[in-house]
Formats: sequence, C-alpha cells, structure tokens
Amino acid sequence: QVQLVESGGDLVQAGGSLRLSCAVSGTTFSITPMGWYRQAPGKQRELVGTISSDGRTTYVDSVKGRFTISRDNVKNTVYLQMNSLKPEDTGLYYCYADRSRRPGGWSGSGSWGQGTQVNVSS
Repeated sequence: QVQLVESGGDLVQAGGSLRLSCAVSGTTFSITPMGWYRQAPGKQRELVGTISSDGRTTYVDSVKGRFTISRDNVKNTVYLQMNSLKPEDTGLYYCYADRSRRPGGWSGSGSWGQGTQVNVSS
C-alpha cells in the first residue's frame, strides 16, 4: 500500500520561502510520477505541479518562476520549494503519487498524503 507523508508546512510572511517534503513508501518510487496539489479554504483542490519519473516538471501558471518541484530517488522523497510566497498561496498542500507506469504518463488516479498546512500572512 502506497503511503505518503508530507512535512514542512508553516506560517510564513509574504515574500518568504518554504520547502515541503513528501516521503513515499510502498511503491517503486523511481518510476512513479508525482504531484503536488493544494486546497485553499472554500475552494476546490488544484494541481500545483508535477514531476515525471525522469524529472520533467510542469506547473500551474500562478506558481511558475516561484515554485520548484524536485525528487530524490534514493531517499524516496519529493520536494516542493516555494519562494516569493503570496497570501493566495495559503492552503493545505497534498502530495500525490500517480499510478501510471508509462514513461511520461499520468493517469489521474493514485494515492494521496494527509496534507500539510501552509499559511502566508500579508
């Protein structure tokens, strides 16, 4: 069974930085496409970005140039580095492991972590 454990959420002032981590077990991490989602109060969960098994990344427009996703296939961990944080980045951030095993693939079906809270004050 796939398990994902996020950490690193905190309260930070606007303009600050945070790095979220997600430790993954129960799957062959090196071939698992990963993603970060977030959910702000009263809003639907949205995809922040993805990283393929070979390290290619995609980002939602609102975080491009500020957020960076990376992965360590030795530590079975995926990271979300968040810089120049804005109050609108506030939310519960979820790590996601996709079930696709096709190179470059993304099925939209997978496993979720419990989330870590990020609060950005103005």
